[in-house]
Amino acid sequence: ARRRQAGAILAEAEALHAEAARRLAAAEAERQAADEARRAADAAFAAAREAQLRGEGAAAQAEAAATAVEERVAERLGEGAELPPPEELTDAAEDKARRKLERLSKEREEMGPVNLRADVEMAEIEERIATITREREEIGSAIAKLRGSIGSLNREGRERLRAIFDRVDTEFRALFSRLFGGGRAHLALVGSEDALEAGLEIYAEPPGKKLSALSLLSGGEQALTALSLIFAVFRCQPAPVCVLDEVDAPLDDANVERLCDLLDGMAAESGTRFLIVTHHPLTMARMHRLYGVTMQERGVSRLLSVDLGRAVEMVEGQQAAG
Repeated sequence: ARRRQAGAILAEAEALHAEAARRLAAAEAERQAADEARRAADAAFAAAREAQLRGEGAAAQAEAAATAVEERVAERLGEGAELPPPEELTDAAEDKARRKLERLSKEREEMGPVNLRADVEMAEIEERIATITREREEIGSAIAKLRGSIGSLNREGRERLRAIFDRVDTEFRALFSRLFGGGRAHLALVGSEDALEAGLEIYAEPPGKKLSALSLLSGGEQALTALSLIFAVFRCQPAPVCVLDEVDAPLDDANVERLCDLLDGMAAESGTRFLIVTHHPLTMARMHRLYGVTMQERGVSRLLSVDLGRAVEMVEGQQAAG
């Protein structure tokens, strides 16, 4: 019984020993795993420490580089220069910034050296700008005054032109009827409502013809119409002397007589002296004095003058004496 009891105790002790051995093996395994984890943690700590040291060194270098860049920027741009913050901190952004720096540096080099007289030149330019601005204002004021004066002159010119046009038209109507022995004619401003920009049109209706433009009349009728207009203007603004050159050349004898009657009447009214260059015998017969050039000897010209009034008196005296 004691042997069986001892066997049971032994078996129980062996079971406890086996359990303790199993627990010991598990603890050894856990200890080994913990040792490996500690060694891995030590290695990771050492690596992290080394990385930290390298990062601190890189940060120190970056700070030194940044300080050097700030010093160069302050040297180039002056104290207090502020740079915009970078949009992003990437290699692409850095390359882009470097290309921009190269481009700006090239542009700055192409601009040439710094002009030390820039302040003086700027002051001179500002003074010139002020002078030009003042002169522009003065010119603008002068232009406004000139435009006002031009407007006043245009108004006065329209009034005077309309008044003289009416006078010339009245004289033209009377002289046309007088030279043609009837008919009617008038002047008209055409092409524009503004009298200063309008053209002049002559409408004439000799006796026995329809009212038409001047270009449809014969040469003699055109000449009489033109003379009517010229003398109409002349009667509005008479002069002491009037020179007429071959005005009777396209006229027939009847119209020459009318023209001479008109000249006699105008000379009596205004006291104007008419000098007429003519070869027409009727016109020469109506003049008071004749001037001509004769060549009795070849190559020798001689100026002659004849007072027709005295010549008539002489002829009449000779006839009475005879």
